[in-house]
Amino acid sequence: MSSRSTVTPADRATAWDVIVVGAGPAGCAAAAAARQADPVARVLLLDRTDFPRDKVCGDGIAAQAWDALRDLGFDTGAVAEGYPSLRRLRLTGPGGPVAERDMAHPVHVVPRRVFDARLVADVTARGVELRRHRVTGVVVRTDGVEVDGLLRARAVIGADGAESLVRRAAGVPAPRSGTVAVALRGYAPVPADARTQMITMTDRRWPAYAWNFPVGDGTANVGYGHLLDGPPVSRAEMAESLHRLLPDVGEVQGLRGHRLPLSTGRPRIPDGRVLLVGDAQSLIHPLTGEGIYYAIVSGALAGGAAVRGARAGAVYRRAMRHRLGRHLRHTSLVASAGRWPAVIDAGVRSAARRQRSFDDLVHFGLADGTLRPRMVAGLVR
Repeated sequence: MSSRSTVTPADRATAWDVIVVGAGPAGCAAAAAARQADPVARVLLLDRTDFPRDKVCGDGIAAQAWDALRDLGFDTGAVAEGYPSLRRLRLTGPGGPVAERDMAHPVHVVPRRVFDARLVADVTARGVELRRHRVTGVVVRTDGVEVDGLLRARAVIGADGAESLVRRAAGVPAPRSGTVAVALRGYAPVPADARTQMITMTDRRWPAYAWNFPVGDGTANVGYGHLLDGPPVSRAEMAESLHRLLPDVGEVQGLRGHRLPLSTGRPRIPDGRVLLVGDAQSLIHPLTGEGIYYAIVSGALAGGAAVRGARAGAVYRRAMRHRLGRHLRHTSLVASAGRWPAVIDAGVRSAARRQRSFDDLVHFGLADGTLRPRMVAGLVR
């Protein structure tokens, strides 16, 4: 599908309630939530490219993310159609311990080229306007927000990714050193019946790991990522690490890199009419690199807050604190402790011994789980 039109000078005459910059999962969730909060709100979704388009990602979408999409009115059956559910997960710790079990809830691996386009089609069918436009400037006025001198809205949501222009325009600082990761992702052939997801960690350049997520069509999303800290590493060295950790992977096609701003470096949500969601708000899990669940949840909260105009920032901040505050505090704590690979190995060993520990670990890494007493007890043992 293509965006319906581009922004023109004639759009100066249109008064939008909410403009969302970026039409990925965070942006689509924000647009849907704004319409859900105010069914007559005029919502404009902007993206610099036409759909379908690729996005560097692991493509794995946890059950909790699908739940969040259903709450926003998305037809999740149609969005996931053609991509089988996966339950088996094999975790290998940096020191070598292995935990392989079925997850309590299935995951679908849907390529972002497909996933994002289906979300866009769903939300535009419900009355959200979509335009192809590369945003270059955002100016906050006392009575609203101006985008590129062509568009005005009561509030703007920046869902424009790790290099967010909206974030820079709002004066929000970039992620600080030591809170950004880098990943390389591609697609490799696997048996058509492959159904086991694999995450293999390594203590080289720790924290670092490789993944292998079968798509269900005879290919798998494979990749490697590590914390962007210390001496720079070339693309060739990252590709070598991928094959070292996943020795059975054959030729990888479509290798692309991407920066991941981790939640340990997320900025405080300011008052006002400009909100940030997903990668733009540095909402990437510091241990797993998971970002789609955070993108959808933060987008939903921001969309509901954006219809409040000048009070949007304060409303969004309270909603985020209520929904994700405890989880994010716990992920920061575990990320700090996890700088020692032995801590992660202890967690994997605990998950190997007990299904409940395994389920807790998966929920913590893929959604909004918190440190439960049995998780702590498992680490101590």
